[in-house]
Amino acid sequence: MIQSAQVASKFTLFTHHAKTFPDLVTALRNSMLRAGVFRNEKTAEEQVVQVLNFDIHLVKDFRGRRYIERVTECIPVEDKNEYTYDHRKEKTLEGKLDKFMDNATMYFTKSTNKELYKYVNVMEYHDGAFVLTNPISEHNIVEMRNNMDDSDVVLFDKFLERNWGIKVKPYNDITEEEIEENKAVKRGRKPKTVN
Repeated sequence: MIQSAQVASKFTLFTHHAKTFPDLVTALRNSMLRAGVFRNEKTAEEQVVQVLNFDIHLVKDFRGRRYIERVTECIPVEDKNEYTYDHRKEKTLEGKLDKFMDNATMYFTKSTNKELYKYVNVMEYHDGAFVLTNPISEHNIVEMRNNMDDSDVVLFDKFLERNWGIKVKPYNDITEEEIEENKAVKRGRKPKTVN
């Protein structure tokens, strides 16, 4: 599943029974290690994280009702070069050593506590209603917009602004009439003709 999601697919849909998002990542990583696809835990986890965009977590309550408990977005963490080269500007040996120690501390922190991903709940189910909790990342907004037709982009942009205050550059100048016409065509109806 991970391998097929990495090449030639717009999206991959699968089911899993992990209780939390970190459990999902760990289980998929361990499956890849057991299958012999990877030998290194970090490399396997990086591959998993690159594929998981959203987790739609379903729950079955004690009454037998199934519902979506949360929608979680996976955000891969980019490894940035945050080292400073200010030691060259320092005049004293003590200043140079301070800058060196800052860089060494950052290096060892990155090496030992490498965070490969963050995750946020975009939507949660509370007291019988869905509540939007965190905005979708900029990267996934761009990817989602790139896979929508013009009228859907306009509606999606309105949704983003209304719910999270996110203003996206207009995709193009599409009119409300064109949006309604496109919706009608999608539902299999003939568009209204204007005289």
